[in-house]
Amino acid sequence: MSLYAALYSGVSGLGAYSSALGMISDNITNINTVGYKETRARFSTLVTETRSANRYSPGGVQVLPQNLISKQGLLQSSSSATDLSIDGAGFFVVRQDTKNNEAVAFTRAGSFTPDAAGFLRNTAGQYLLGFPLDEEGNPPSTRSTEQLVPITISGLTGTAQATTKIDPLRGNLQSSQPVSSDVTGGIYDMTDPTKNMAGNGVAPDFVRNIQVFDSMGTPHNLTFGFLKSAATNEWNVEVWSTDGQNVTPLPGGQIASGTLAFNSDGSLNKVGSSPALLGALNVDWNSASGAAKAANSTIALNWGSNGDVDGFTQFDTNSTLISSSINGARFGNVNGVSISKDGTVTALFDNGLQRQVYQLPIAVFQNPDGLTRRQGNSYSMSDDSGVFTLQVAGDGGSGAVAPSTLEASTVDLAREFSELITVQRGFSASTKVITTADQMLDELNNIKR
Repeated sequence: MSLYAALYSGVSGLGAYSSALGMISDNITNINTVGYKETRARFSTLVTETRSANRYSPGGVQVLPQNLISKQGLLQSSSSATDLSIDGAGFFVVRQDTKNNEAVAFTRAGSFTPDAAGFLRNTAGQYLLGFPLDEEGNPPSTRSTEQLVPITISGLTGTAQATTKIDPLRGNLQSSQPVSSDVTGGIYDMTDPTKNMAGNGVAPDFVRNIQVFDSMGTPHNLTFGFLKSAATNEWNVEVWSTDGQNVTPLPGGQIASGTLAFNSDGSLNKVGSSPALLGALNVDWNSASGAAKAANSTIALNWGSNGDVDGFTQFDTNSTLISSSINGARFGNVNGVSISKDGTVTALFDNGLQRQVYQLPIAVFQNPDGLTRRQGNSYSMSDDSGVFTLQVAGDGGSGAVAPSTLEASTVDLAREFSELITVQRGFSASTKVITTADQMLDELNNIKR
């Protein structure tokens, strides 16, 4: 009978509007939840099949949730370097546990902070995952989920960097410097430690120390000695170590020796200079008995461009070392991290060094709105979403990582309140349908007394 059908139709309305109220209430209560995506209630008719065009049989209504997961929220600035958002499509890959056999989940909630163990976790306690980078800054070649590891800060150790270049080496050698009597008298011999500058057998006309670092971060002083040559526009140059750490291949701690030539206009003449000075310094860091030995160093020297005055020059002003730009640093501990737009996590050390340690992958789905919601504002893969692919941020349709920002909730409060009023009225109308059908059934029962 249609009266019973009308009664059941009203009951279906109560259920549908109750479910819609639940969706709206979730949206409103999560208006300040980072990365939250609103869910909208979509109503659909329930039709009871009829065999005749002259009869109508009420069916009812059902409600289906529409997940707007692909909708981009507003990016808001943050003061934390580990607060992250994605400007575009994609999701961060997270895991509820540090164990590798735990299933991965996907989230846009990027409010990550270090926990007591140094792991980056969001407010739901999920661990941010990334690919570890090798010494060259390269991720694993296969980039599979099995190679993802929780990103940690405190687990990073300190590091040192050996000096590999002195570039540029800028200075001036006084052109009017008189030739030493040790040179004119034939006493000076750069290969004899008793007659050269490295062995203190002959005093240099100009000398300066430059500090460099070995592979363990130990500082060493390299001494550059200059002695005017009897040849025109030419200087004898020796490089030695005053701390006794290097003595090969020449005796007396000497590392390299040769002549540096200049043109008549004071510019550097590399063609007339010794190749031993123009190449790299090969330093064998010998250690004291029982002490650790640093790796040998190869330090490239850049005296300047041939025929130019951008490096060492010879003018009639006082001899001076203008600048010596070197790389390398002593040992330093981790001071913090920075994250770039392509998802590269870089460790910052208190000695000024930086090292790339992780790569954040961005998970991309064909249909992100088909993902299954999980606890903690995260999602899991479903048949509707399709299989995910892990992309480098900014490539393959994925968005770029926006460091020091957070994605706001996509909930529009004004719209939710409007929907709330509509749902409330619909629920009230459904109750009227039920009470009216009940009154009509009561009248039907009163026909026979």
